[in-house]
Amino acid sequence: MAVSAPVRSLGIDPGSRITGWGVIEHAGNRSRCIDHGRIHLDKGELPARLLRIFTEVGEVIRQYAPEETAIEEVFVNRNVSSALILGQARGAAICALASAGLSVAEYAPAQIKSAVVGSGRAEKQQVQHMIKILLNLPETAPTDASDALAVALCHAHVRATLLKNGEALPGGWGNATVAKATRR
Repeated sequence: MAVSAPVRSLGIDPGSRITGWGVIEHAGNRSRCIDHGRIHLDKGELPARLLRIFTEVGEVIRQYAPEETAIEEVFVNRNVSSALILGQARGAAICALASAGLSVAEYAPAQIKSAVVGSGRAEKQQVQHMIKILLNLPETAPTDASDALAVALCHAHVRATLLKNGEALPGGWGNATVAKATRR
């Protein structure tokens, strides 16, 4: 069985104080980390922080030229105000992805944890540990970057499943397929 050509994916873990990003390449059942990092945001006004997310995600896109992107959905626990601010940070990242002409797959936190750890209720340390093992990293990535790599790896797993089921064609990963990937 021939291994498909590598696909480069960018995962984003949005945050209003720290936004994580991770770039992986995946082909067949193998994934490797290209790079990862964090966008540290000042404690300044929200509009300036959102602009920085937009600008720096744009720089990551230009530097690593991902073919596909994925982002974590907002999780609303108790603090609705925090969720709204997180949603705005997420929106700034999505705008950067869209302005580069990239489609965006969206995954729930439990879906990401399940794809990487095997349990949707996994702790952050478990996600970090599995990312280190699955991507053969020399050291554990910081939490936000590790979470972003987990988003990208979840996307790779969903993509591989869709390809196996004939729901996506190589090179044909369009909005219709992304919509199928995010259904629960």
